[in-house]
Amino acid sequence: MSHRVRPRTRTGTGRRARSLLAVVPAVAALLGGCTAAGSGSAADRAAAPPAPSGTPLPGGLPTPGGTLLVADFGADTVTFVDPRRGPVGSVTVGTAPYGLAVGPDGLAWVATAEGVAVVDTRARAGVARIPYTTGTGPAGTGEYRGGGMGIALSPDGSRAYVGVNVPGRRGVLEVIDTAARKVTATVPVGRRPFDVDVARDGGEVYVTGHDSFDVTVVDAGTLAARRIEVAPYGTEGGLGSWLKPHYAVVRPGDGRLLLPFEGERLAVVDPRSGAVAVEPMTADTHQHGTALTSDGRLLVVGTGAVEEGRGPSLTVRSPGGEERVYPLDGPHEDVAVSRDGRTAYVTGGYTREGHWNGLTVVDLTDGTTRRLPAGTRPLGIAVLQAPSDQGARSRGDGVPVSRRP
Repeated sequence: MSHRVRPRTRTGTGRRARSLLAVVPAVAALLGGCTAAGSGSAADRAAAPPAPSGTPLPGGLPTPGGTLLVADFGADTVTFVDPRRGPVGSVTVGTAPYGLAVGPDGLAWVATAEGVAVVDTRARAGVARIPYTTGTGPAGTGEYRGGGMGIALSPDGSRAYVGVNVPGRRGVLEVIDTAARKVTATVPVGRRPFDVDVARDGGEVYVTGHDSFDVTVVDAGTLAARRIEVAPYGTEGGLGSWLKPHYAVVRPGDGRLLLPFEGERLAVVDPRSGAVAVEPMTADTHQHGTALTSDGRLLVVGTGAVEEGRGPSLTVRSPGGEERVYPLDGPHEDVAVSRDGRTAYVTGGYTREGHWNGLTVVDLTDGTTRRLPAGTRPLGIAVLQAPSDQGARSRGDGVPVSRRP
């Protein structure tokens, strides 16, 4: 059912001073800022078939332009979603798929607990699954499972970069040669690499380390890495802190990284100098997924209050800093935007409890929203381009039609 909400529009600089939780349970201190989801039963951890398989569209319907692709974190599939009527097909990819990236050739690269799956989105069929070279333990489920998290493609599509979570240790960036379909290099990065982004010219890769309060800048040529701490609230509380980075976007105009925190602070990171500036935000809610429209608006998913503050929302921030905050019904995780910039698709999968099996579709012109069924605990999302739309881009950072959580 659709409803209309009145956006809150303001540009004020007032911000709450959010303190760390006074008492952090021992399990949270071990696992990290977003409270623990279950690691799954033995059946959940069973390995997927070695060759991904496809489920055809009912009645052999063709793929319409603007079809969505979501990663089913609560299953072992990716689901194709018609934004008007819901799921229309699926492909098995491996346990607990997290992020995904789609190139202009129609191939999707999906980060699962077992490896990176390759899916032909036009044929709706699995092509391959590339195992990680880093040991991550048995394939599991839930927020803290080992395996791939953030993933992105180089602008020319020759490389896929996947952030691999290694439980209890630093993460690893694995570099995949997309033609050979094999891992060619690994680079140590921060803990729990939620997000991976690539510079517009392809020269650098940026890995957001959730549990290490940082972004690792990796030279795409030499693979030399350097760490930039991104902690606008400080690092007090360590693994038990809620106030960590999650997702980033690369601002097209100057190449700076934008990382939102708590609906209060936007960290603006210069990857060259390492300088971090902070700008005020207004949503007053814990924040996760991000996206950019072609005209430079920043979209940020608010998951709800941690200690205090407002509920779930979608922030739409203009390049000048003005924000509109649209309330959402229930927690969400990530967001993608239509190529005309008029519609946002916000996944309901969420890495913590409270997730649901669908999307919220938000009309960015007036705030009208509607809920749409979409797979099983969907996290990563991409808007697929039609075969005739080879030049289109769904992001503003130079990465070909890719989206991740």
